Amino acid sequence: MNDRLAVRKTYKLFIGGAFPRSESARSYRVLAHNGDFLANASRASRKDVRDAVTAARAAWPSWSGLTAYNRGQVLYRVAEVMESRRAELIEQVQRAEGDANAGGQVDDAIDTWVWYAGLTDKLAYIAGGLNPVAGPYFNITVPESTGVVGIVAPERPSLAGLVERLAPALCGGNSVVATTSQVHPLVAISAAECFATSDVPPGVVNLLSGHRDELVPVLASHLDVDALDVTGLGEESLADAERAAAGNVKRIVRSQGERSPYEATAFMELKTVWHPMGT
Repeated sequence: MNDRLAVRKTYKLFIGGAFPRSESARSYRVLAHNGDFLANASRASRKDVRDAVTAARAAWPSWSGLTAYNRGQVLYRVAEVMESRRAELIEQVQRAEGDANAGGQVDDAIDTWVWYAGLTDKLAYIAGGLNPVAGPYFNITVPESTGVVGIVAPERPSLAGLVERLAPALCGGNSVVATTSQVHPLVAISAAECFATSDVPPGVVNLLSGHRDELVPVLASHLDVDALDVTGLGEESLADAERAAAGNVKRIVRSQGERSPYEATAFMELKTVWHPMGT
């Protein structure tokens, strides 16, 4: 007779490449689609948001400084690690959401990483180039990363919805602080283990589970966050976030609904250089 007790998983935050508990020591109950108890997830606080932004800001220069090809290799490695854990992720999505097509959702998330991994070294050609001007000048447009991006992920699909917002932001060289689905955060925290065991530098991706009414206002008003993805917000919450983001004129981004180079360039600045022609 095997009387061994299974080791239950502890679902923590993901900040700076580590898995800390919330500094407030709070947690909240996470339920399955049928009301069954699944686990307690860490309930991030205002300070956790600030710590995540600090980690993202510190990681941004080196991440944006990689060659576009190298960033693509890193994103592809995330897809490889997620593929190796496909069965586990499918089981978690099924338990949480009751999704009969959980396999399709996980496959979509993996394919999204592969798609944006292949885009990284093509963004300069799509968004930049040599512009025609009426004068003896060269006029060149070059896309550059915006900096630290805050992301409010959709509630559902809890995995694919998060990845569809993370991948384009990372593709362009930004670092990210994202809030997971409040109702179904567990699969996102499990996905964070894919970042920790792949080649993503610490601090480039930071994931916070918790109550959105506590986290989003802090993220939206933080002066060191350069852009805010509001795809996961409803209209009422969106208006509040936009007002909070006005303090430092954050860029507000919302998903257009499909993979596209313009999902990535929405998180980028287009810098223009003028240079006189030689004689």
